[in-house]
Amino acid sequence: MTRPVVPFGDSAWLVGCDDVDQAHRLAWSVGQAITAGTAPAGIGDVVVGFRSLVVHVDPFESDGEACQSWLADLDPDPSLRPPADDPPTPGRRIEIPTVFNGPDLNAVAATAGIPTDAVIDLLTGSDLRVAFLGFSPGFSYLVGLPPELEGIQRRATPRTAVPAGSVALAGGFAAIYPRATPGGWMLVGHTSLPMFDPDVPPYARLRAGDTVCFRQAGEATGPESIGGDRDPATAPSTPPTRRPPQPARSSRFVEVLEPGLLSLVEDEGRSSVAAIGIPDAGPADPDAMRLANRLVGNPDGAGTIELTARGPTLRFRGDAHIGVVAVTSDALDIKVDGHNVGADSVVPVRSGQTVSIAQLRHGLRAYIGVAGGIDIPPVVGSRSSDVLSGLGLGPLVAGDQLDLGTPGHPRGLLTPSPSDLMSSGPATIRVVEGPHRLGRGDLQSLCSVRWRVEDASNRVGLRLSTPDSPLPASLSASGRIESTGTVTGAIQVPPDGRPIVLMPDHATVGGYPIIACVISADLAKLGQLRGGDGLCFELVTLPSARTSLIEHERQLAGRVTGWFPAEAGT
Repeated sequence: MTRPVVPFGDSAWLVGCDDVDQAHRLAWSVGQAITAGTAPAGIGDVVVGFRSLVVHVDPFESDGEACQSWLADLDPDPSLRPPADDPPTPGRRIEIPTVFNGPDLNAVAATAGIPTDAVIDLLTGSDLRVAFLGFSPGFSYLVGLPPELEGIQRRATPRTAVPAGSVALAGGFAAIYPRATPGGWMLVGHTSLPMFDPDVPPYARLRAGDTVCFRQAGEATGPESIGGDRDPATAPSTPPTRRPPQPARSSRFVEVLEPGLLSLVEDEGRSSVAAIGIPDAGPADPDAMRLANRLVGNPDGAGTIELTARGPTLRFRGDAHIGVVAVTSDALDIKVDGHNVGADSVVPVRSGQTVSIAQLRHGLRAYIGVAGGIDIPPVVGSRSSDVLSGLGLGPLVAGDQLDLGTPGHPRGLLTPSPSDLMSSGPATIRVVEGPHRLGRGDLQSLCSVRWRVEDASNRVGLRLSTPDSPLPASLSASGRIESTGTVTGAIQVPPDGRPIVLMPDHATVGGYPIIACVISADLAKLGQLRGGDGLCFELVTLPSARTSLIEHERQLAGRVTGWFPAEAGT
């Protein structure tokens, strides 16, 4: 048998399937082949969609044609069954007590042409089934909606904040938002039943194959109540409880005296967990993080501190060496006990000394590498924090004590590299064609407009607008797709025509068309774009994207030279 397999950027493939059950069987078959060593080189994580499978690959190891051909011809064994809990055998019935007071309930009723009470009756009278998980940890896509509700579509403009526990409809699915995240689904109610707990296995309350039924509950009171005509994105909310500081487990650590604007511990991120809705996370600028680690003699993926706009003030308990890397060497000032020290070089710090980093002059983020790496306890296999799911330590707070690993031999100097992000014009971001089309001229429109990064952008996605002209008509089409896996750098186009470029903390599954993907060689540029910055997209071919990545990695490999001390006086 042969199935459609199309490129999804330069580091993934999108495989078409007849239905979600076939997608699951194909995913299990790919996993078995990886375990048995019979899969093509470079194949990694797989993410199940409604009628599709996204297969991530290492662009350096993977033979594109061989991988595409293998995926197209792979014939899953129809007798193949997953382990009992992955997913579990059908039979569990989960009741969800729900207050039907969502801000979109009236709009859903109007679209369906029925009273709001009828919408509630249809939802409480239906047995739904968990088809797959994605978007965010514990987010389950429920199928089996009554015909009257199958046609409810996503909002033209996604909300920047949807409260945890929101019951929602879109694209033929029902779902419950496990955590507060951005989202474009129509909100019809709310449940106080927790859907995801990263500290208690099996973490997600719902699993593929479960039967779910909504039960109408009494009106909610207090901060969890959404309010029937109040939009949760603008409604007052109870301030989040400040977490207690992280204590050290050893005598060698970094103490946070002042956390800066947004400082996060990031390593290389999570792998092989996107299928259960957990983002990869990791650095927003992977180049700067790797260079900071290389400077201080760490592996590329060691834990670092990612600072945003304004850096932290840190006190060191134990001698250490640090290296701070931003978009340029003059982007920030680094002080040790109040004295300026150089960027792009290894800086020795004695026990008891204080390191402070002020406002960044260029770019948005910088990375503090410490010899031995930041060694806080991992969560789901990584020390990274992500702002979508809330996994990891989260934003640093005063009093945090971050353990340090065993140091290696620090390097010498970082050779500066010119960046077009420092020019007066818009940044140029190269893209390849995505797997979806809005219509004729959509790619040309995307690449002919000067875009502006909106202030609401973050590690989940860069939201774009165009200040100089109306949105191109070819991008304003009401295109939607069946829910499918996503990749970092994918450019989604919601019905309002304003693109969203997915960042490391992006949802693992989405329902907006992806018309282009940023090439791997340019992903680091995305992490340095501030609100108000301009950018333009340039369309390139897949062979060109691969050539650019090879050259990009060659240049990075030559930027860290020598060993500490590199010369007398350093």
